[in-house]
Amino acid sequence: MPPLLRELLRPRRRTLAVIVTMTLVQMLMSLAAPWPLKVILDNVVGNHPPPQWITWLLPVMGGAGRVHLAEAAGVMTVLIALVAGVAMYVSSYFTESLSQNIGNDLRVRLYHHLQELSLSYYDSTRVGTIMSTLTGDVQTIQGFASTSTLNIFTDAITLFGMIVVMFCLRWDFAIIALAVTPMLAVFVFRVNKIIRVAVREVRTRQSELVSTLQEGLQSIEVVQAFSREDAQERQFREASLGAVYAWLNARRWSSSLAPVVSLAIALCTGLVLWRGALLILTGAMTVGALTVFLAYLAKFFQPVRDLAQMTNTIAQVSVAFERVMAVCDADKTIPERPMPIDPPPFRGEIEFKNVAFGYVPESPVLRDITLSIQPGQMVGVVGPTGSGKSTMASLIPRFRDRDAGLITIDGVDISDYKLHGLRMQIGFVLQDTVLLRGSIRDNISFGRPDATMEEIVNAARMANADEFIVKMPDGYDSLVGDRGLTLSGGQRQRIGIARALIRDNPILILDEPTAALDAQSEDLVIEAMERLMKGRTVITIAHRLSTLRRADKIVVIDDGVVAEDGTHEELLALGGIYAHLHQLQFGKK
Repeated sequence: MPPLLRELLRPRRRTLAVIVTMTLVQMLMSLAAPWPLKVILDNVVGNHPPPQWITWLLPVMGGAGRVHLAEAAGVMTVLIALVAGVAMYVSSYFTESLSQNIGNDLRVRLYHHLQELSLSYYDSTRVGTIMSTLTGDVQTIQGFASTSTLNIFTDAITLFGMIVVMFCLRWDFAIIALAVTPMLAVFVFRVNKIIRVAVREVRTRQSELVSTLQEGLQSIEVVQAFSREDAQERQFREASLGAVYAWLNARRWSSSLAPVVSLAIALCTGLVLWRGALLILTGAMTVGALTVFLAYLAKFFQPVRDLAQMTNTIAQVSVAFERVMAVCDADKTIPERPMPIDPPPFRGEIEFKNVAFGYVPESPVLRDITLSIQPGQMVGVVGPTGSGKSTMASLIPRFRDRDAGLITIDGVDISDYKLHGLRMQIGFVLQDTVLLRGSIRDNISFGRPDATMEEIVNAARMANADEFIVKMPDGYDSLVGDRGLTLSGGQRQRIGIARALIRDNPILILDEPTAALDAQSEDLVIEAMERLMKGRTVITIAHRLSTLRRADKIVVIDDGVVAEDGTHEELLALGGIYAHLHQLQFGKK
């Protein structure tokens, strides 16, 4: 059993014990079920004396005659069915409870692990694939645990019990039944290997389908703007057909199991009927005994048939578990030191020493970044597109970990700090502020859920957001759509600034917060940012150089290194990259 499954089952040992006990009761009742019929055939219709196990009921029936014996057989049939029914109900309920809890624990564990993974993992993994694993694969495992696991366990126990009883009744008949089992096992094993490969392809195709759907819906505005609906629909249709063909290929193999098993069952049943009829004619066997054995033979092969037909399900679960484990085993987490420091309030001194980073090792984005930022300084970061500006900023809160070099805050390596404590003291305003589905109040207080309404309103006023919030139908309780698309870009940015203000962090990272705004919105956002930046260490990434005139220092990143640094005037006088960028934007030095 995989370690993850053992860990999930360990807290529920009592539930497992109940399931096992009730399954054993079901197995015993299944073994007992044919015997009342044997009593009817051999002891009521025939002339054989009744067996000892039923005579205890005869006084209750009022006598020992054949009529009373038939009544006792009927009562036994009802009692066996009643006990089996209660055991089935209890085992089914507890199994469903177990599977639901396992599914919930697995989803929560996966989501928790996904929260801890660095952004590097998401750089190389499609969100649709992750969603497919978190929903479809977990649902497959949960469904298997709720139904198939109980059926497999019940079938296995019943199979064992049937073999023991059949050998006790007629060892020669039992050998006939068991003769085909090894051949069936070999056939099922070989087909299962083929089905597992086919099912793995099915899950891959289904993940591609979910990814295509998710990406298409997320980019629906762009699709409609460029009239690419037909192309997107064609891409989705191809992905859907790929899933269909992969599933049919898997089904083609799994469908071959049922007729092979049925043929083997018919062969064994025919041999037993032929041999049993001869024994009855010679008086060596009773009709009731043959009936009981045929009933056991049918019950013996029912688990065999079920287990064979379950091959496709087992293959699906195996593949689903592989995909779940692939997420659980993903090692792109941000590691913490064995004894991390809970950081005190930061002063805001940041230093990069020979820092290098690459999304792939052979193609470094940052090669040798050395930079010093003093507490309370506003530092602008500029450079050509793709030079690594945003990547450099993402290393400070450890969204990604550097490959080489050292980054310190207040003289301490950021890797020595507790990750949660580090990020709690860094505020962010990004180019595209993402709002979560919910109220404006919830979005402003997202980084500080315990904020009072007064603090929320005050932060919104400082961010120039209160003026449009109060005009909305429900004010601060107004709901925003997915990703805040019901608001304009300028409104989203001002809510993002309010979100950063309410956190009151000593370090602030601004990643091109005005790049996509019109002039009027930009003025309001810049005014709000000026309030936000007071008394903090600020790193602002900008293409619009006009927003950096008040910066204490400007750093130019080019080809993964700090190419220039200085004030606005110093860099213009230098006549280098910054001066060239300034000339392109303003037409003069």
